[in-house]
Amino acid sequence: MAEAEEKETRSNEESTDESEEDESEEEPKLKYERLSNGVTEILQKDAASCMTVHEKFLALGTHYGKVYLLDVQGNITQKFDVSPVKINQISLDESGEHMGVCSEDGKVQVFGLYSAEEFHETFDCPIKIVAVHPHFVRSHFKQFVTGGKKLLLYERGWMNRWKPSVLHEGEGNIRNVKWRGHLIAWANNMGVKILDVISKQRITNVPRDDISLRPDMYPCSLCWKDNLTLIIGWGNSVKICSVKERHASEMRDLPNRYVEIVFQFDTEFYISGLAPLCDQLVILSYVKEISEKTEVECCARPRLDIVQPLPESCEEISSDALTVRGFQENECRDYHLEYSEGESLFYIISPRDVVVAKERDQDDHIDWLLEKKKYEEALMAAEISQKTIKKHKILDIGLAYINHLVEKGEYDLAARKCQKILGKNTELWEFEVYKFKEIGQLKAISRYLPRRDPVLKPLIYEMVLHEFLESDYEGFATLIKEWPGDLYNNTIIVQAVVDHLKKDPQNRTLLRTLAELYTYDQRYGRALEIYLTLRHKDVFQLIHKHNLFSSIRDKIVLLMDFDSEKAVDMLLDNEDKISIDRVVEELENRPELQHVYLHKLFKRDHHKGQRYHEKQISLYAEYDRPNLLPFLRDSTHCPLEKALEICQQRNFVEETVYLLSRMGNSRSALKMIMEELHDVDKAIEFAKEQDDGELWEDLILYSIDKPPFITGLLNNIGTHVDPILLIHRIKEGMEIPNLRDSLVKILQDYNLQILLREGCKKILVADSLSLLKKMHRTQMKGVLVDEENICESCLSPILPSDASKSFNVVVFHCRHMFHKECLPMSNTASSVQFCNICSAKHRGPGSAILEMKK
Repeated sequence: MAEAEEKETRSNEESTDESEEDESEEEPKLKYERLSNGVTEILQKDAASCMTVHEKFLALGTHYGKVYLLDVQGNITQKFDVSPVKINQISLDESGEHMGVCSEDGKVQVFGLYSAEEFHETFDCPIKIVAVHPHFVRSHFKQFVTGGKKLLLYERGWMNRWKPSVLHEGEGNIRNVKWRGHLIAWANNMGVKILDVISKQRITNVPRDDISLRPDMYPCSLCWKDNLTLIIGWGNSVKICSVKERHASEMRDLPNRYVEIVFQFDTEFYISGLAPLCDQLVILSYVKEISEKTEVECCARPRLDIVQPLPESCEEISSDALTVRGFQENECRDYHLEYSEGESLFYIISPRDVVVAKERDQDDHIDWLLEKKKYEEALMAAEISQKTIKKHKILDIGLAYINHLVEKGEYDLAARKCQKILGKNTELWEFEVYKFKEIGQLKAISRYLPRRDPVLKPLIYEMVLHEFLESDYEGFATLIKEWPGDLYNNTIIVQAVVDHLKKDPQNRTLLRTLAELYTYDQRYGRALEIYLTLRHKDVFQLIHKHNLFSSIRDKIVLLMDFDSEKAVDMLLDNEDKISIDRVVEELENRPELQHVYLHKLFKRDHHKGQRYHEKQISLYAEYDRPNLLPFLRDSTHCPLEKALEICQQRNFVEETVYLLSRMGNSRSALKMIMEELHDVDKAIEFAKEQDDGELWEDLILYSIDKPPFITGLLNNIGTHVDPILLIHRIKEGMEIPNLRDSLVKILQDYNLQILLREGCKKILVADSLSLLKKMHRTQMKGVLVDEENICESCLSPILPSDASKSFNVVVFHCRHMFHKECLPMSNTASSVQFCNICSAKHRGPGSAILEMKK
C-alpha cells in the first residue's frame, strides 16, 4: 500500500505505471490515467463497489451505499444516498435518463434522473444485479430485471402497476446480467443463459467450465459486442457466442434462435472483466504470484491485455500490468471493467482506484518514440500527422533530435538534419552554429549552412572561415570556392589570408584562395598575377570573363609558358585587343614560342601574317621541319630564293626539290631526286606532275644503266610514255629484276587502254545517235509564223497585209525567216540553202531551209 501511495505521489495522481515491461521496445496500445478530482475525494473515505458508463457521464457505486454521478473528468455532478450498505450494481438505459440501483440489503430502486418516475422495492435477500431495458425511456418498454436467488422481470402494466414474473430460479444466486435489445444474458452458479424477452423463450444454456472455482469469488463477466454477439469470461475461460436464427425446417418445438460458440480459449490468469475493441478483446485479469521474499502466494498487479481471438486460442497483442491503489489486498471480484462504446475508453474499477485506459493517438505514439529516443521516427510521424497532432510541434521534435545526435557524437548527421529542421529560421540557425562552436564542431555544420534564402549574419560565416583557416587550408579553400562572396566581409577574410601567407608565403592553397578572394573583390590584376605565378588553369577563364587583355600585354611569355595552346587560341581570338605585331614583338626572345603562335596564325589565315612568312621559314626549319613543306606549298608570300637558300644550307632535299620545281628548274629538281634520294618512284611521280617530255627523257637516260630504276620505269611509264622508247634503249644482256612481271603489266595496261577506248567509242556513238534522233524530232516539228514575225533581210512583216495574194516565205530551222525574193541566190551547185545570218557565224545543223508557199 505504501508503495502504491509513493508512486501516486511521484505521478501527482495523474497517471499510473503502464507496464512492467517498460524497457520493452514494443509500443503499448493503450495509455492510462487515474480518474481523479471528485473520485479521489470519494475513495479517500469510501471504496468503489461498481460503476457503469454512459457516453455523457459515469455512475459510481460505493461500499457505503452511495451513488455518485460524475463527468468524464471525475468531477461529482450528483450524489444519491441509496443504502447504508454496499451498492452491488448500477444500470442505465441508452438515453441515460433512467437508472436502476440494487444493494446488499435487498433494496432495488429504478428512477428517472430528470423525472419523478420512481420504483422502490426491498427484498429479503441481497440483490446482486439489476438491469433496466435499454429503451426504458419509451412507455412500452418499461421493464427491468433483478437478480438474487431468482431472476425477476418487472413490467409496468395497467394503472402504472409493476408486475413481476420469474424468468429463472433454482440454480443458485444470479451473479451477473446484461441486457441488449430483446436479449437478456445472465449468469448463475451453473452457467450462462440467454432469454428472448419478446417470445419469453430461453435460447441457450452455456455451462460453466471450471466448477471448482467459487462463483462469488470469481464471478462471471458478460459483455455484448453487438445485438447478437455475447462475450463470456469466467475463471480463465473465454467464449464468444453468436445468436443465430434457426431455419424453419429445424424449429419443431425448439426456440426460433440458437447460440453458436464461434471462439473459445483459455487465458493465463483469472478474468475480472471483458470489453470489445473492434475485432479484438480487452481482458482485465486478476493475477497471483509467489513472493520472492516470503515465498507465499500474494496478489499481484492486475493486467489489462488486448488479444486477437482465434477459433481455439488467442494471440496476445499487448499486455500491461497496472499499479492500482491497494492491489495487494484486492480479490478477483473487486475488479470491474466497463467501457464506453464508440470512444474506446476502458475503465478499470477497484475499491481504492479508478483507472481510465484509452487508445493511444498520434501524440502518444510520438511521446513513446521520444521516450525511446527514436527521434527520426518521431519526426517522420509528426510530419505525416501534423494536421492532427495537438501536443507536439515538428520544430520541437526536430531540435530534440539534433540535440540527441550531438550528444551521441554524430555531428555530421546532426548538421545535415539542421537543413531540414531549421528551414529558414535564421535565429535558430545562428543558435545552432554557436552551439556547434562551443563543442568545437564548426567544421561539421559548415557544409550545410544556408547560402540563399535565408542568409545568416556575415559574422557567422566569418567565424566558420576563421575556424578552417586556423586548421584546414584545403577546407578553407573549398568554402571560399563554394560560398558566394557576399556572405561575408571579403576585406576581413583577405587580410586574414595575407597574415597567414606571411608565415607560409609559398603555400599554393592559400595563394589560390587569395586569388579567388581578389576576384570576388574585383581586384582582377592581383588575382591574375597570382594565377600566373601558380600557373593556374583558371587564368584564361579569368582573362576572358573580366576582359583583362590590357593587363596581359607584358605577360604573354608567361601565358605561353603555362599553356601555349590555350594562350595562342586566346590571343588569336582577340586580335583586336592584342595585335599580332605586339605578340610577335613580345615573343622575340623566345623563337620557339614565336613559331607556335605564327604557325597557328598561318593555319587560321594564310594571309594575315604574310609579313612574317620569311621569318617563319627559319622557324619551321629550326623547330618544326615536318610542317615546313606544307607551309612552302600553301604560302604565296614567302620569298622562294630565301627559302631555297635555307633549305640548301640545311640539306633539306624534299623542300629543295619542291622549291626548284616551283622556280621552274624541274630538271635540277629531278636530278636531286635521283642523285640525293635515289627514289625512282618519287622521280616518276615528279615527272608525272610536271608532265614534261624532256623530264621523261632525262629520267630514262639516268635510269638506263640502273636495272632497279628500269624496273620502276617499266611498271609506271606505260600510261604516260610509250614503253618502246625505254625498251629499245635497254642494253642486251642486262639483267633486270622482275622484267617478266613488268612486261606483263605493260601489256595489261595497254589492253586496258584499248578497252577503255572501245568503251568510250561505244558511249560516244550511242550518245551521238541519241542526240541525232532528238535533233531530227525537233526539226520535224512545225514552226509558227504570224504577223509578229519579220523578214530578216527587209525587216518588213513576213506575212503580207492582203492574205488573198500569193506569197513565198523561207523559214530556216534556226527560226530565221525571209521572203523568198529577199533571200540571195546560192552560189553553190547544191540545192540546199542556208541561213545567211547563221552561215556568217558558222555552218551547223539548224541552218537548213524550210520553204513555205501559198
